[in-house]
Amino acid sequence: GPDFRADPAAMAAAMDERTVLVVASAPSYAHGVVDPVTAIAAAAAERGIRCHVDACIGGWVLPYATRLGRDVPAWTFAVEGVTSISVDLHKYAYAPKGTSLLLHRTPELRRPQFFASAAWPGYTMLNSTMQSTKSGGPLAGAWAVLRSLGDEGYERLARDVFEAVDRIRDGVGEMPELAVVSTPDSTLLALTTDGSCDPFTVCDEMAARGWYVQPQMSFAGSPATIHLSVSAATLSHVPELLAALGEAVEAAVAAGPVTVDPAVAAFIGDLDPFSLSEEDFDGLLLAAGLVGADSADGAESADGAESGLALPQRMAEVNAMLDLASAAMREALLVAFLDRLTRPTRRSR
Repeated sequence: GPDFRADPAAMAAAMDERTVLVVASAPSYAHGVVDPVTAIAAAAAERGIRCHVDACIGGWVLPYATRLGRDVPAWTFAVEGVTSISVDLHKYAYAPKGTSLLLHRTPELRRPQFFASAAWPGYTMLNSTMQSTKSGGPLAGAWAVLRSLGDEGYERLARDVFEAVDRIRDGVGEMPELAVVSTPDSTLLALTTDGSCDPFTVCDEMAARGWYVQPQMSFAGSPATIHLSVSAATLSHVPELLAALGEAVEAAVAAGPVTVDPAVAAFIGDLDPFSLSEEDFDGLLLAAGLVGADSADGAESADGAESGLALPQRMAEVNAMLDLASAAMREALLVAFLDRLTRPTRRSR
């Protein structure tokens, strides 16, 4: 929808006899807003379909937001029709990665997640997670962090992170070149730029000042944005962040919006993401300045040992090219780039 939340009516219309699961976000990663879970879950329940809430990034911090008196749309098991919720502890529980939670409304809904097998001569296998073998290290780390911080600690951290979000939102409001895409329900903000500059150059300029913010490509009619994931540690540095952002915007305006050579744009438009060849990719690398002409002309060895790939210091032009590509083409190009980047190189003796 225009507010970047899921459209309940459109979702209800999409449900049919082939639908096995309906998913809502709390919040969505890209724009930091909570979907209308109540309406979505009701439509799913009416049709006998399970409704999952992806609260991976908000599941730990949103309950504290509610406790602190912030206006948070309903999203928990208190909503009729919600059958499962996912929560990542490595985000706002500040725990090690590898301890995400999948919560089910009832034991009956959870039971199929368990796996047991006695159909072999070894021990009877029994696993409580879909991952099967799982390291105990992250679990012990998460337990230690949770015990150390405790409920009061998490409330204090939540208070800090939401104060930081509010200050950043207010600071952005004083920059005419920027706008917050949608009022954030949680700890994520997406920013758009006006015609005087582009988000990719702003991200490069922020990186040059020691701040790493995330460029998000345009998608389905929505513009490219600058993504901020705010944490409790951000609060004491908000003045520095806003100062750097102001300087980055000023530099981006001075540089002007990044453009893509029409010939390169046409080349991208002619590529087929499902049959992207090595030659196609070499041509794009050369056009993007990510590889030298000698490498693109055959300096790479027959077994692909010497890639000649050069990582750019600034990504605005590369991101602008990716922004022109379809989602399928972006995926194909990035996979090809990762493949080329991680090929082994042969050392000269």
